[in-house]
Amino acid sequence: MNWTQVINPFNNIFLSALVAVLPIIFIFWALIIKKMKGYQASFISTVLALLIAVIVYGMPVKLALLSTANGALYGLFPICWIIISAVFLFNITVKSGQFEVIKHFMASITSDRRMQALLIAFSFGSFLEGTAGFGAPVAITAAMLVGLGFNPLYAAGICLIANTAPVAFGAIGIPITVASQVSGIPEMAISQMVGRTLPLLSLLLPFYLIILMSGVKKAIEVLPAILVSGFSFALLQWFSSNYLGPALPDVFAGLGSIISLIIFLKFWKPKKIWRFENEPAPVINTHITYSTGQIIKAWSPFILLTIMIIAWGLAPIKNLLNAAGQLQFPMPGLHNAISDTKGNLLPHIFKFNYLSASGTAIFISALIAIPLVGMRLSEGVKIFGATLRQLKYPIFTVATVLGFAYIVNDSGITLTMAGALANTGSLFPFFAPVLGWLGVFITGSDTSANALFGKLQYATATSIGVDPVVTVAANVSGGVVGKMISPQSIAVAAAAGGLIGKESDLFRFTVKHSFFMLMLICFIVLAQAYLFKWLIPAYHMLDSKATAVVTDSSKGYLYLSLLVFVLIALAATVMIMGKKIVKTGNLEKLSITK
Repeated sequence: MNWTQVINPFNNIFLSALVAVLPIIFIFWALIIKKMKGYQASFISTVLALLIAVIVYGMPVKLALLSTANGALYGLFPICWIIISAVFLFNITVKSGQFEVIKHFMASITSDRRMQALLIAFSFGSFLEGTAGFGAPVAITAAMLVGLGFNPLYAAGICLIANTAPVAFGAIGIPITVASQVSGIPEMAISQMVGRTLPLLSLLLPFYLIILMSGVKKAIEVLPAILVSGFSFALLQWFSSNYLGPALPDVFAGLGSIISLIIFLKFWKPKKIWRFENEPAPVINTHITYSTGQIIKAWSPFILLTIMIIAWGLAPIKNLLNAAGQLQFPMPGLHNAISDTKGNLLPHIFKFNYLSASGTAIFISALIAIPLVGMRLSEGVKIFGATLRQLKYPIFTVATVLGFAYIVNDSGITLTMAGALANTGSLFPFFAPVLGWLGVFITGSDTSANALFGKLQYATATSIGVDPVVTVAANVSGGVVGKMISPQSIAVAAAAGGLIGKESDLFRFTVKHSFFMLMLICFIVLAQAYLFKWLIPAYHMLDSKATAVVTDSSKGYLYLSLLVFVLIALAATVMIMGKKIVKTGNLEKLSITK
């Protein structure tokens, strides 16, 4: 027998929403006021959501527990798999001593913390978001900044805030693809609409980050570099989202801003090198110089990471890997056991795509990196074990957070809050980004938020006479600023930044910035809906007829073969140049002895 979701348990949508929002209010209270550890706050909020689902919404206890378990399972895979693999790769780089070379290389470009934050947190993080998403960019960039000597809280917080600009186009544009599938609006139209909103945020974000780090005066000192970083990113994001589609804006914008800023820093330097307060001045041993081969060897784990993630994002390879290594099964007792208010059964199918998952691409990169950086496999195994021990609390936190997300979705709690916002009438465009923000806060994913609210955004906008592409795109854009305070994202950043148990500090660091950026996007969307209608792209709704998709496995094998060739070439280059390094080192030692 099926259970039907209840959206308005008190027959008053605003009263029902007031009760529905209690678990979220608890999370804010627990992290901001009570300063609870992340795993404690997430666990208690999940229990509270379970009680509301059962007592207020009338959800059967069995279904409520199964829904929570389903979410926890999704939290373990693929989310925790990404975190474990990313931190494992970073730990290999550190334990092998190669990160010392990377730090020296970064210092040779600039030892100014402001410029390092722009290069790594903003630009490189955006590139990683475009190729991988789902937590990998924050995990990797936060660990890198801490390794460079950043204050851990600032490193994690800055990476979370910097990760807002690229989230809408993350993982090769998956959030927009899902929004299109749910709403029936073409991908290109949503991409164009988002691409006429977020570049404004992208242009301001570098300046905002540097003000956050060092204050207005210190930000103005490096305004030329900030403008180069922000303008190059925003311009490429706007162009690619409006003319190429949703798949590559982050990749192009991230790479473009990295290249632009590095070239600019060859000709311009800050007058004063800025470091954190009480941080010792940088001491660079000018007698130590690293050859090109040494630098390539040090960066090889991250070069491998980039190549693998790009390859894993290509459709032919992804389809081939799914065909060869994917298990999917309906969740026992939960699949098709819940009906929405229209009588549609809700599927609950767990997909264990152990080959095509982004975490697997990162893990393979780490395995290949072990011999390239001069480590034995046994050392790599020990590092992996240490990584698991290091991440035991974040793993529990992420699993609990996803359990929370699933129970509030399956019970109808989330839809109650959405229904209250949808009753705001002509002001709905202002609140449309809030729905996306709320969805990402709960689920930790812009993709999931679009799947959850995309159709509601479309229907509500149509009913009040606003072009639905405005509100559907607003769901995408609003979601990006919810990412920085999502408990899932906080747990990932805390794990990578060495802030385990201090999630409340990190949450308090980011929450005010999330609200500020959300309000900015709300006003932009309201203006687009009524004042600047010329910004809305022309489009035709998608044909609802199903079309058969034929997978060409031969193309997948070809792409995989090319990937293997590239990896062998990279490994050979690193090994050959490594041998030259050893010889050079011996000659230097002999000359010193003489």
